[in-house]
Amino acid sequence: MTRIIGGIAGSRQLASPAKSTRPTSDRIREAIFNRLEARDMVDNKRVLDLYAGTGALALEAISRGAIFAMMVERDGKAAAVCVKNTQMIQKAMEKEGFYDQVTKVANKAVSSFLSTDALEYDVVFIDPPYEISNEEVSENLTALVPRLASDAIVMLERSSRSGSVELPAGLELDEEKNYGDTTVFWLNKSE
Repeated sequence: MTRIIGGIAGSRQLASPAKSTRPTSDRIREAIFNRLEARDMVDNKRVLDLYAGTGALALEAISRGAIFAMMVERDGKAAAVCVKNTQMIQKAMEKEGFYDQVTKVANKAVSSFLSTDALEYDVVFIDPPYEISNEEVSENLTALVPRLASDAIVMLERSSRSGSVELPAGLELDEEKNYGDTTVFWLNKSE
């Protein structure tokens, strides 16, 4: 069962759709957020979660102080779970006196969302299903670059067997961290 690890809504269990998602493990999520918090990249930041699944990454950011989170999920059942999880986290935040956080769910394909979205994001999580090709991920990264704030961080999670993704102009690899079957690529916006 996936849960929120830290912050105001910490330890809350998240709903998960049957079979259609592969949530980021608690161990990897904790490592990601420890690093983001060390860089002061959570509090009052705008977060985009592509291929959101349960919404765990975006909602973890909200629990830890992000001010806005957009979750994009094409699968209808998974998007409905994102909405359910969002409502639960918002209630927990309100109970603790936090009312300013905004969370939204877009039930559409990542490419479609990126071609129409006009917002700018500080932190982006990209955790596509492992069967999504590196070419498609690279195309999505290209479409994402104009949506990034000047000091944005992009966290790309892939199967360790997927190999490297070709990075478009505007993004550079900061670090690659392996967690067994999963590799996390930390990307920075470049000039």
